[in-house]
Parts: sequence; structure tokens; C-alpha cells
Amino acid sequence: MTGEAYAFWLREPGVGEIRPAVLPAPAPDEVLVRARYSGVSRGTETLVFAGRVPVDQHTAMRAPFQEGDFPAPVKYGYLSVGVVEQGPAELRGRTVFCLHPHQSAYVVPASAVVPVPDGVPAARAVLAGTVETAVNALWDAPPLIGDRVSVVGAGMVGCGVAALLARFPGVRVELVDADPARAAVAAALGVDFATPERATGGRDLVVHASATSEGLQRSLELLAPEGTALELSWYGDRAVRLSLGGAFHSGRLTVRSSQVGMVAPARRGSRTYADRLALALELLADPAFDALITGSSPFAELPDVLAGLTDGSLPALCHLITYQESDPCSA
Repeated sequence: MTGEAYAFWLREPGVGEIRPAVLPAPAPDEVLVRARYSGVSRGTETLVFAGRVPVDQHTAMRAPFQEGDFPAPVKYGYLSVGVVEQGPAELRGRTVFCLHPHQSAYVVPASAVVPVPDGVPAARAVLAGTVETAVNALWDAPPLIGDRVSVVGAGMVGCGVAALLARFPGVRVELVDADPARAAVAAALGVDFATPERATGGRDLVVHASATSEGLQRSLELLAPEGTALELSWYGDRAVRLSLGGAFHSGRLTVRSSQVGMVAPARRGSRTYADRLALALELLADPAFDALITGSSPFAELPDVLAGLTDGSLPALCHLITYQESDPCSA
């Protein structure tokens, strides 16, 4: 055994706690990672925290190194950045990203970590999972040059998609959100902003990421004839109400889902999961992505952070969790 670490667990819906975790000695093909940062994925993790994962999605929603089962007790999360302390020589001392729950240190297969490029700060690298989702979405429904595209929902995923779309030549992007304060984030990403009632219509593609029925309905209303609404939201156990009258049929509109659990069909034959994640990390060299990190807290406060994110008292896009050797909950 290499010692003891500490991990965040959901003890029961709405109640989290920090628990000790015993670390095994790493095998020759494994690494011991000491966490520096992790990110809270506000949409998915708050649904998990509230115990709102549908029973028929318990298997599909498992994180790679999850322990326990939904609804609880469960150790969940998937945005971790740390330094390799033990493992193969080519990885020792490297800063790496891993799809691991919130934990101060952990042992995983060496193949489960991806080195963070030198030009990407470790704190920004926690966004790799979010940007990977955005990459997959734009493989599912890539815009054409000159397209008019809206992103409805300025959360982590929506902003990640908008940031990538801003790089496409000739593509005009509008980020749409009910919170006017998100205009500052849109400006930092280099895209236009509008509230739903002022959003521009006639769009070739609308990416929906607000996780609300109203957002999906507005996405359809913004489309040009034969346009596509790409649905990225995950609703948990919430029902979705949608009116498919009006222009839905006469306009020959399309609603298409995208989910990061599988590589998009357009690239499935030529890209692996590791390739997709490595690309996401490369894209994070752009400092514009810093606008997605809107707060930070020490690891010991994570139970309260998740409670605040879930009930809305702590507004955030990505909330950064920090780990330090001096923290009482650090190994």
C-alpha cells in the first residue's frame, strides 16, 4: 500500500462527505497521481448529487472510476488534473488529465491518463472533458463555412461549443441565455450574445445545451427551413415538453442528439477516445477558455459546493476544486 488519500462521496441524495481511501501500490503499468485540481461539471454532477439519475440510465451514466451505485452512496466525477508521482519513466513528474472522481490521490492504469500539453495551465486543463464533449458535438453536426449558428444555453458545455465555433471561418455565432450576465462570457469567447426573446432567427444550426424544455422549444423556433437542432442537454429524470406544431413539419426541421459516451459516427473509424481527449487538451491552449472557470474552493469544501450548485445559491459555470498538501483533507 502506498498510503491514504481522501475522496468525495455522495452519502445520500443531497448529502456529500469526504472519506478516506486506501491506495494500492501501483503495478508496473499503473500510475500514482497526486491531484492538483478537479472541476465540477455543474449540469451532470448536480443531477447526480440530487439523486436524479433515471434507473434505466444507471449503467450508461457510470463514470470510468466510479465506486458505488446510483443513487447513493456513490463516488462520482470525471474532471481531474494531477501530477504523476509513480509510474513509467515517461510519465513521472508529468501533469496529466484523468476521468477520475474528486480524490486527492489515486492509482489508475497508465493508459487512463493523458499528458497536459506544456502550453495549457493545469487549472484550465480540468475543462478537457467539457471541450471533448464540444468536439464530439461538432463532429456530429459540423457547421459549413458561412453558417449562422446559435448556441442556446451558456453553461459549461454551451460555452465550450461556442468557443470552438468561434474558430470556424465565416461562421457567425450567437450565444443565447436567459441570464444577461452571460454576455460577458460571450464577449470573452469572441461570440455574439442575446437573451432568448432577442435571439436571431433563420439559423442553419442551433446547438441546445440549456437542459430546459423552453430552451429546446426556442432552438426550434430559431431554425431556418431544413435546419438542425443538436441536443446536448441531459435532463436526468425530468420530462421534456415540446410543441411540434407550427413550422416543425413544414420547415422539415431536425432534432438530433449528441452524447460524448461514444465517438461521433463521422470520426468513429478514424479516432479513438484517447485521440479525442488529446485534441481537447490541445485546444485548451487558447486562454479564452479561462472564462468558463468562474470560481474555486478547496477540496474540503466540496460537499457544500455541490449543495450550493444544486440549489442555485452558488452560480457557476465550471467550479474549480483545489488540492494542497497542507489541506486537512489531502493525503
